Amino acid sequence: MHKLIPTARSTRAAFRTALAAGCLLLSACQKGAAPGGDASPPAAAASTASAKPQAEAAEAGAGAQESAAEGVTLTPDQVEKLGVATQPARAIEYREEAAGYGVVVNHESIAQAAAELATAQATERLSRSALLRAQKLEGTPGAVSGDVEETAAQKAQVDAAALTLTTRRLSSMFGMKPPWSEGGGDAALQELASGKIKLVRVTFPLGVVNGAAPASLRAAHLGADKPGMGWKMNVVWDAPADANIPGRSFFAQLTGSDAGEGERLQVWAPVGGPASGVVIPAAAAIMSEGKYWCYVEKKPGRFERIEIDTTRPTADGYFVTGGGVGAGDKVVTAAAGQLLAKESGSSAEPD
Repeated sequence: MHKLIPTARSTRAAFRTALAAGCLLLSACQKGAAPGGDASPPAAAASTASAKPQAEAAEAGAGAQESAAEGVTLTPDQVEKLGVATQPARAIEYREEAAGYGVVVNHESIAQAAAELATAQATERLSRSALLRAQKLEGTPGAVSGDVEETAAQKAQVDAAALTLTTRRLSSMFGMKPPWSEGGGDAALQELASGKIKLVRVTFPLGVVNGAAPASLRAAHLGADKPGMGWKMNVVWDAPADANIPGRSFFAQLTGSDAGEGERLQVWAPVGGPASGVVIPAAAAIMSEGKYWCYVEKKPGRFERIEIDTTRPTADGYFVTGGGVGAGDKVVTAAAGQLLAKESGSSAEPD
């Protein structure tokens, strides 16, 4: 008799047969339990129901963490160690400005025009007085001959015409409505002629300044690094158009400046209505992720990071409206970069 030695193939076949029998038995048990109900599906449903609130809670927690990420909380010792300093945001009225260019007129040309005007006025006054005197003496022992009187009358007319021509030439140079034409006498013209007051000729591009002449202008050296700096010019009037530059021109009186004659200046004119807002100091602005931010201490030790608009610079910083910063809010002006690094968990300095 030969012994049967099991091979690997026969062993695998037996294992598959046993596995199939077990699956059939398990299926029969499940079908038999169906009428009485199965406890497994309700348990699974309960598990799913409990998982949904947990997911919502986790999402809410993540949102709270994201919101809390826009700021940092420090203890008084940490504030002192970082050297954090704040100053209240200042409320201001802001107006948009249009830019133009000006040049300081050499006072020699003004002095020459003023001298010509003074000479014409004196000559006209003298000839008019001579004619009036001759007319008063008519019919008296001291009367002059008719030829002399006619000569005096002719000279008075010629000198009056010369004065008119000089005045019109002056208006073609300095505009139709200069300050000395409105009851101010020649005092303003003489101050310009002496150089005590500088005359600036300003030109703005076409369509930038419309309507009446601006009540005031602001001037500064070319390349002024701080917006809002410079000198305010409160006497402004229309000037003849510049033949070399298309646009609208004005004259303005400049006082208390170090601008030299012949120097070109940057000039700004206010346009539009005033807007109310606050100034964010320049030292408070930091850049991160391509945006500008500042930190505001809303509560003691709680510093919130707020995005700001830097498109409207002023002499002291940036004019902003709304955006979470109000008048009197404590804006961080020192160690803002350290706050950003602490908030982001990095020791790197801001952009």
